[in-house]
Amino acid sequence: MSPSFTRAVIALGSNLGERNDTLTAAVADLVDPPEVRLLAISPIVQTKAVGGPADQPDFLNMVIAVETSLTAPELLRHCQAVEGRHLRVRGVRWGPRTLDVDIITYGDAVSSDPALTLPHPRAAERAFVLYPWSLIDPSAELNGVKVGDLAARAADFADLAPFDGFEDSRLEDRRLEDRSGAAGAVEP
Repeated sequence: MSPSFTRAVIALGSNLGERNDTLTAAVADLVDPPEVRLLAISPIVQTKAVGGPADQPDFLNMVIAVETSLTAPELLRHCQAVEGRHLRVRGVRWGPRTLDVDIITYGDAVSSDPALTLPHPRAAERAFVLYPWSLIDPSAELNGVKVGDLAARAADFADLAPFDGFEDSRLEDRRLEDRSGAAGAVEP
């Protein structure tokens, strides 16, 4: 009998060291075991730090979609092991870090367990997660709302910037629409 697979959305961020190289290597590490299969990978966006100490370096952020036969707790342990391989130090909350890996969703699972709250408790407020996610899955919803619409309403949306030559006119279209107060959202 073959194992069943669950779709998960995972966010990655880095604001220390060789950020782009770290994210690239971390994606490879995350999907290395046969229990985790890569479905989609977003472009990278650059953002200001949200929360934590002032004057942190900017983050590079991205989202991947995977399917996995790991349970949610096993996937969490795997994500934390990948952070460890990339020298993640857990010091100051929301402080600078070489790598941050968060499970945003795990299938339709809903959990209030403090070790792994699902969906991620702050994802609906973070454009740096929502916008890249909307690029790989425009129909995705979080808490019944399209992730692209949530991204456009997030406080940090204006701070998103393309990285490494990635240009997306939809990002500027959403910003212009948000400032004009136009009804409806531009579909990512």
